[in-house]
Amino acid sequence: MGSRKKNTADKRKEDNKQRAFARLRNCPTSPRKMRLVADQVRGIQVDKALQLLKFSPKEASGRLEKLLLSALANWQVKNESERIEDHDLIVTEIFVDSARQLKRFRPAPQGRAHRIRKRSNHITLVVGDSIKKELEKA
Repeated sequence: MGSRKKNTADKRKEDNKQRAFARLRNCPTSPRKMRLVADQVRGIQVDKALQLLKFSPKEASGRLEKLLLSALANWQVKNESERIEDHDLIVTEIFVDSARQLKRFRPAPQGRAHRIRKRSNHITLVVGDSIKKELEKA
């Protein structure tokens, strides 16, 4: 491995120590409905995001709340010596991708059949320190 490649790999590893990932695969909610909730959470502090998800009436918010708690647990495992309360953690990235579709048929008038697509999605959530603290370190 060349020195330049090694340096960039080491830098990427250092950056990933401050970030924690959580993924939810094949969630049986349409991506469009999940993105409505994900857009509310993107870029805000973790404690505010948890409160927002807890009291949201949308069905997708329960699944997203559980995923956010998983990301926090992953961050805690990566940074065992540090406390979550001491850091200003935010939801740095969250994206919702389309997953498989279950295709079904529903009877329609005059002997026809209409196709029903039951959509699902993949969610990736990244939790990290706020940008302000990263600028202060540099």
